[in-house]
Amino acid sequence: MIHYQLHCGQNHEFDGWFAGSAAFEDQQKRGLISCPFCSDTKIQRALMAPALGRKSNRVPEPLDPSLKTEVREETPLQTPPALAMQGGEASTQLAELVQKMRHEIEMHCDYVGNDFAEEARKIHYGETDARGIYGEATIDEAQELVDEGIEVAALPWAPRTNS
Repeated sequence: MIHYQLHCGQNHEFDGWFAGSAAFEDQQKRGLISCPFCSDTKIQRALMAPALGRKSNRVPEPLDPSLKTEVREETPLQTPPALAMQGGEASTQLAELVQKMRHEIEMHCDYVGNDFAEEARKIHYGETDARGIYGEATIDEAQELVDEGIEVAALPWAPRTNS
């Protein structure tokens, strides 16, 4: 899977996950990608910084000093599903987006379960056909993949809804 930051003709920004750059380009040409805010299908990739693995556990300094935040060990991170339970229109929209993302991943990618790290390596090193995969990996396994130059991402995963 490859992650792109996208924007529409109205300059709404959003993220997209694709099996590869060719899959993005094909879907873009066919008008299959639409803005979740305004449904515009004139979608472009935004400029993105490369994802680089960190070798330490220190918090990186932000590029803009006004964006500096305080990190506290005792403050738990909230995933989108946890935020959605707090209510409000934005939380509802976020929960719907997480559900839509889950559906798209399940429809277009292969579930490899606990073999995720092994399968990601096989794809990266050309030992098996390139395809989108998803599954489980430990934090250590994910960091090892990043250190090897293999693109991975932890995604919010919510239980299926009835809708």
